[in-house]
Amino acid sequence: MKFQGHAGRNAMMAKLHIAKKELGLADDDYRAVMARVTGKTSSKDCSDGEIDRVLTEFKRLGFKPKAAKPFSAKPHVRKIYALWAALEKAGALSDASRKALASFCERQTGVTSPDWLTPPQANKVTEGLKSWLKRVEAGT
Repeated sequence: MKFQGHAGRNAMMAKLHIAKKELGLADDDYRAVMARVTGKTSSKDCSDGEIDRVLTEFKRLGFKPKAAKPFSAKPHVRKIYALWAALEKAGALSDASRKALASFCERQTGVTSPDWLTPPQANKVTEGLKSWLKRVEAGT
């Protein structure tokens, strides 16, 4: 399995450590499994494929990874989160927290959480975020 860039590799490394914790492995036991599967005792020294093999072994031992939950089941709310993430990536946000997004939504609509927005209210927030992103991308 090939992971997608640095962030994908970090996510898989994090999964290794979550599995270690959930399986209740002591550090020596964790390193023993690593050595048995990859011949290496540190995940930092492992290739992407080796990390995948270790995760497969942890699953065999009983680790059940949890699926990532989307921010919302509502498409109009997911769009707001996506635009907020784009603003964060563009460096436009001094605070990219959910609390900051909730404050932005409240200023735009009077509703204190994106999850509670109706589609018309979400449209107002979406248009505001798109305008903000356009200004950031234009450099103004």
